[in-house]
Amino acid sequence: MRALSLTAIIVFLLDQLSKLGVIRLLSLRERGEIEVLDPLLNFRWAENRGVNFGLFANSAEFMRWVLIAIALVISAWVLWWLRRERPGKWSMIAGGLLIGGALGNVVDRIAYGYVADFLTMACCGYENPYSFNVADIAIFAGALGLVLFGGKSAKPTPPKRRKTP
Repeated sequence: MRALSLTAIIVFLLDQLSKLGVIRLLSLRERGEIEVLDPLLNFRWAENRGVNFGLFANSAEFMRWVLIAIALVISAWVLWWLRRERPGKWSMIAGGLLIGGALGNVVDRIAYGYVADFLTMACCGYENPYSFNVADIAIFAGALGLVLFGGKSAKPTPPKRRKTP
């Protein structure tokens, strides 16, 4: 559980500090966009009031609380599942990524009414119109990690003995 807790805390802090730095200190909200490594990486202000890619953003106030509840329920379920199953270290890290990222976005929704997104990437002639944040990266990586490593227990269970007739 230590790997899960430590990962969740680090991701949460990185997410919140990156938002504070880029949005507040660099005044991204007022500037709109900052070229970093154009066109590969740019900071572009976005207020995500829905889910991925702004889906379900039309009933913003209602969806805000629904999305907060969903994120908290999923985080609690992942924590319960990992505590019960006691999988390997990589599963715990993946769970920490997912939980830390989800809680980072929950704080945004509670404090601002939206998730603050600011990272935009493009490559090879493709212009990406969507922005994301550190929490989004962690949620994606954590979910992928749980799929890849979730079934592997830290302590293998001995095979059951067959009864002989």
